[in-house]
Amino acid sequence: TIIQGEPVRPIKILGADQSFMSSILPAGKRAVATTIAADTSAGGFILPDDYVDVIMTTRDQNSNSFTTETILANIRVLAIDQTIREDENGQLVQVGQTATLELTPNQTKIISAAQQMADRLTLALRSIKDIEAGRSEPSADHLISGGSRGGTISLIKNGEKTQVLSK
Repeated sequence: TIIQGEPVRPIKILGADQSFMSSILPAGKRAVATTIAADTSAGGFILPDDYVDVIMTTRDQNSNSFTTETILANIRVLAIDQTIREDENGQLVQVGQTATLELTPNQTKIISAAQQMADRLTLALRSIKDIEAGRSEPSADHLISGGSRGGTISLIKNGEKTQVLSK
């Protein structure tokens, strides 16, 4: 950002060998994309610089029940891809299908595992009054550590998740 009257300095300009996304990413953070739809992203109202919680939903094939878990909280949205198309009435509609999130290296592992395990990932928009800079609880480290809650271990084999009782 350059404000009116501010001198244009080299630090404010991207070079030919730099990209926008990597230049706005804070040190130690990673940009990770996840698939979204209107029904999994607050009806399409999530925009760059909003903060979200990432909720994972899985289905237990044996009991046909669902489990939901907030795996990441207070996560900054870096970008939403948007394409413009005409709907049946000839009006232009913006549709986002991917959200790019600002994550720590450990959080990138968590969301990568969740993308493989989950039946659905949902982004829940946080109120601007609930945003706490630098704070991102809870953590779902059990998704990447091989352990799980409740005395079970989640195994993923050929894309299929199964629960095994641990000893």
